[in-house]
Amino acid sequence: MRRIFIAITVVLILIIGGALMITPDGTAEGTVTETFDGRDPYEGVAGESDASVLPPIGDPALEKVIADAVVVPARYVELSLPSPGIVGDIMVAVGTQIEAGDPIMRLDNALQSVAVARAKVTLQRAQAQLDQLQAGARSQELAAAQATVDAAQAKLDRLTEGARAEDELAAQAALDAAQASLQQLFNGADEEALIQARAELANAEAAVRRAQSAYNAEKWRNDIGARPEALELEQATNSLEAAQARFQNLTKGPDGAKIASAQAEIEKAKAELERVRTPARASDIAAAQAELNEAQARYELLAAGSRPEAIAVAEAEVEAANIALLQEEVALEQLVVKAPFSGEIAALRVKVGEHVNPGDTVAQIGNLNVWQIETDDLTELDITKIRKGNVVSIQFDAIEDVVLSGKVIRIEPIGQEKAGDITYTVIIQPDEQDERLQWNMTATVEIDASEASQN
Repeated sequence: MRRIFIAITVVLILIIGGALMITPDGTAEGTVTETFDGRDPYEGVAGESDASVLPPIGDPALEKVIADAVVVPARYVELSLPSPGIVGDIMVAVGTQIEAGDPIMRLDNALQSVAVARAKVTLQRAQAQLDQLQAGARSQELAAAQATVDAAQAKLDRLTEGARAEDELAAQAALDAAQASLQQLFNGADEEALIQARAELANAEAAVRRAQSAYNAEKWRNDIGARPEALELEQATNSLEAAQARFQNLTKGPDGAKIASAQAEIEKAKAELERVRTPARASDIAAAQAELNEAQARYELLAAGSRPEAIAVAEAEVEAANIALLQEEVALEQLVVKAPFSGEIAALRVKVGEHVNPGDTVAQIGNLNVWQIETDDLTELDITKIRKGNVVSIQFDAIEDVVLSGKVIRIEPIGQEKAGDITYTVIIQPDEQDERLQWNMTATVEIDASEASQN
């Protein structure tokens, strides 16, 4: 239909421009009475307008392509979010001029902030484990391990060297002492201790008699309980009871429990003496050697530090924790919509508290100082005639007195299906700007598809 419309338009132009006559032999004659640009388009051909050079209808030199178009900013973007959420804050208003990187709005970030904090703790724990492995054993741990090795070595040496004279003498002395203690229990107290105990008992009895006599002399008094005589009698009586107990303890004979304890000490001393005198068994030596080997292995393990494989695993854990933290921080950052370039907020599509889904347009930004004309109304038949650089005439439905010239600056290479046709998008740059232009104003473009229009 568009090709028929274009053909009709060309015919009308030719009719308006002059008279057309068809001779019987099929040749055309006529004169041009008006021009396209104020001059005869065929001027210069033998000094006159010659009907023999008139281009036929459909000649590429006169072909025009007409299409509907809209006004768009030279640079604009529709912003959306990669994740769903509730709008927590909007920092700008429609019409605000913003710079690249300025925040526009953000989703509620409480939960994601917690996730970032948790990831930081995980990273700190992984880093601490790596640091511990890389630091190795502390000096105190090495010293303790070395002491265990020394003790095991000494035990093995004692078993393999056999009994020493001093060890046997010490064991015999311990046995003698234990036996003497038991004998002392059966012998009872010595004479000197008994004499002293009898003397203490006699002195205590005399003191009681003296105190009793003094007390009897004053016992008629009503306040006798508070007088010194009563106190002296009480003290003398306590001393007598203590002296009697000591004397009885010395004279009553050995205590069964003490005898049993002394006998146990004797048996223990005999066993030690026997051990010292008896050569070590092969099994004991083997056990001591195994104990030494184990202690030595523990020390060497501490001294060698962590295995490279363990450190590599810990390093991988730190790296994984770093990546996890970065992911959570990126997710937190993505809750904020920022301006990708400087421009004006043309539209806000959401409100605070509103839920948004991934991909929903939340804002539009554009550079409203530089406009372009965009048409997606060109079919595959039209697009083959158009080249980058073609001259374009632009008229606007809302601004009747404005006709702008421009050029094709870009042709989108991929067509889209529209109303049953495959259409292509063409971007046109006006040669000048008009301050009355607004986003999405409708326009009509006439693209000069002639060869002379192409750069």
